[in-house]
Amino acid sequence: MPFCEICSEVLESDSDMRTHLLLSHLENEMSCPFCSLSGVSYDDLHFHICTAHKETDSQHSVVPNATGNARRSSAVTEITITSAKGTSEYSPAVRKKRVTQASSEASGHHALCLKNGATASNAGTALTQGATSREEASRTAVAAPSRTKKPLRHAPNFLGRQAQEEPSKHHKSKQQHLSSKKGHKFTCPMCTLVCADCFILQEHVELHLQDQAECEGVQKYECPLCSVTCVDSSSLQEHVELHLEYGPTASEGDSCRDLRLARKLQEEEEQKRKAEGSRQEAEDFKQLQRQFGLDNGGGYRRQMERSLERAVSQGRLTPADFHRKRVEMMESLASGMDDGRTQTTGLLAVVYEFYQREACAGTHVWLCADTDHYWTSAGDRGWGCGYRNFQMLLSSLQRMEQYNTALNTLRGSIPSIPQVQALIEAAWAEGVDPQGASHFSGRLQGTRAWIGATEIYAVLTAHQVRARIVDFHQPTGPSGTHPKLFEWVKNYFSLPSSRGSRLPPRVVKTTLPPIYLQHQGHSRSIVGVEQRRNGSMCLLLLDPGSSPAEMRKLLTQNAASASITHMRKFPGHLKHRQYQMVLVEGLLSPEEKQNRILNSKTLHAERIP
Repeated sequence: MPFCEICSEVLESDSDMRTHLLLSHLENEMSCPFCSLSGVSYDDLHFHICTAHKETDSQHSVVPNATGNARRSSAVTEITITSAKGTSEYSPAVRKKRVTQASSEASGHHALCLKNGATASNAGTALTQGATSREEASRTAVAAPSRTKKPLRHAPNFLGRQAQEEPSKHHKSKQQHLSSKKGHKFTCPMCTLVCADCFILQEHVELHLQDQAECEGVQKYECPLCSVTCVDSSSLQEHVELHLEYGPTASEGDSCRDLRLARKLQEEEEQKRKAEGSRQEAEDFKQLQRQFGLDNGGGYRRQMERSLERAVSQGRLTPADFHRKRVEMMESLASGMDDGRTQTTGLLAVVYEFYQREACAGTHVWLCADTDHYWTSAGDRGWGCGYRNFQMLLSSLQRMEQYNTALNTLRGSIPSIPQVQALIEAAWAEGVDPQGASHFSGRLQGTRAWIGATEIYAVLTAHQVRARIVDFHQPTGPSGTHPKLFEWVKNYFSLPSSRGSRLPPRVVKTTLPPIYLQHQGHSRSIVGVEQRRNGSMCLLLLDPGSSPAEMRKLLTQNAASASITHMRKFPGHLKHRQYQMVLVEGLLSPEEKQNRILNSKTLHAERIP
């Protein structure tokens, strides 16, 4: 059964609760005429006077004043909401007027009784009559719920207005009476709001009663924190402020839970994002390792074996041929020398003859010394271009007498790719390019690691060959071209031949070795340069990606023109952002070699421009 949180009275239904709140706590305010007691019902006040002021009642005599009694009774009767006829009056103006009148008349009557020495019996009689009238009004209100539920047109702050109209002494006494309930929590019987002040609860309940009114054609404003509906925005704002200020027990707990939940979700999302980032970073790193042959997936030997096995499974190779080729590969790897299956010789001589025969008037061509072409095989396809270009450079150096002493360990043979990896590791062991050695963890054999200009420089320096790195670090022409690179290559090949000769021949075959050309993802060898009548230039390149069948077409006179076209590269063909070249310029003395090893802790290239 519902009970009133203000006076703890137990009621039979919610309808009785609303009637009780309206009659006992919203529309009525009684005070004892003999002491400071206030804020109680008629029955409680009557019981209080009969028990607490019994001696005062016996000491005073009754002053017969029919008019005064009638006045007192009338005043008390006027305080009740329901008249003797049972009609409820809810007008705020009438209610305010009657409360003010009742308060003033009650005070005047009490003063008149004390002045004439009257006893409190008449006052008690008046209170009894007032209580009887109130009880009748309550019964009438309960018997006619349709009348008591008449909607309020306005829900004023009754206590605030009465505090302004009543004397300050009466207000202080009422606060003193309620101070005994300090620290008590008042829960709204109609929603979950908890207030720390009964006056705030009273105003809140008024809004609930106002919400239950059926106001047709009036816009309603619903509270986002409970089910209360207000008739205007200002009332809704005041009501929400009550929630925020006086409802910490419920709302603060929900807010804390929501905040903890939001923080937990944010932390989980952050952890998930970090885990995803770490996973993606690990995948990218593994992909780079696979791309550069550092994933421990095996080196030249293992890749060659897988290629032979794949050929057998596809029917392109018989089991007998598989075992034969595998034995040949093992013998070549054991010797450390290239088996020559990817080698094409005599190309530069054919190119020289072609230009002597086909070159137009005004065209000048400069070629390097004889160089063999090496093609990437099945064992190094996708990563062996740097090793194959080193083999091309070495094939040219071995033909030159001045390099025989430095390359005596390699005289007459070209090392295989695993042997080139061993030569680079030996150069690192001597102290050349320690940063490069650290990058590869000092190990190349058994991997498919890519090499570049610095590794070529390291192995040449270890064999006392003077090498230089030239870095074209940015484009120098329109559309990302490198015209200065072409001009530099022309000067490299043409300057030695132009000394001591007024008019150089149209086709010049120099004694210079080829140039190692490196860019992102690939490397090639520059074996010559061609300058046409209009001043345009093109480089002649040997590409390890070109198969032996394509290169051998140069040896055929009918197909030489097409093969030369394949070797020509104009500025529009070289549009990578950066190019690095390694060129050989003679031999190093032992002292120069040691100085270069010491200075190679930080390699410096010649930057152009």
